[in-house]
Amino acid sequence: MTKRPENIHTAYHAHVYYDQDSLEHAQKLCEQAGTLFNVNVGRLHQQNVGPHPCWSCQIAFSKNQFEQLIPWLDQQRQGLSILIHGVTGDDWKDHTDHVSWLGDAVELNLSFFKKLITTP
Repeated sequence: MTKRPENIHTAYHAHVYYDQDSLEHAQKLCEQAGTLFNVNVGRLHQQNVGPHPCWSCQIAFSKNQFEQLIPWLDQQRQGLSILIHGVTGDDWKDHTDHVSWLGDAVELNLSFFKKLITTP
C-alpha cells in the first residue's frame, strides 16, 4: 500500500511527475500551486534529474502550508504521481524513509545517492 503524506516534518518537497503528454497540465498545476499557496516552484524539467526517474517539477513548502496544499494537489493532480518527502538534511532518508505519494508510487533511482557518496 502506498504511504499517504503526513505532516510530521518542518519542511517538504513535492515532486510532480509528468511526461510529454501531461506537461501542460503539470505546468498549470505547479504555477497555480505557487500562486494560490505562495510556495516555491522550481523549473519544469524535461529530463530526469537526480533520483527522479521521470520529468519533474519541485514544489518546496513548510509544515504550515502542508494541510492546505496536500489535499489541493491530490484533488488537482488528474492522474499525475506526486512524490512528497520531508526535507531533513539527510537526502538518503528523505528519499527513502520520509517518502509518501499522491497517486501511484514510482521507483526512485536511489543509485544517484551512492554516486554522490563515492564521488570525491
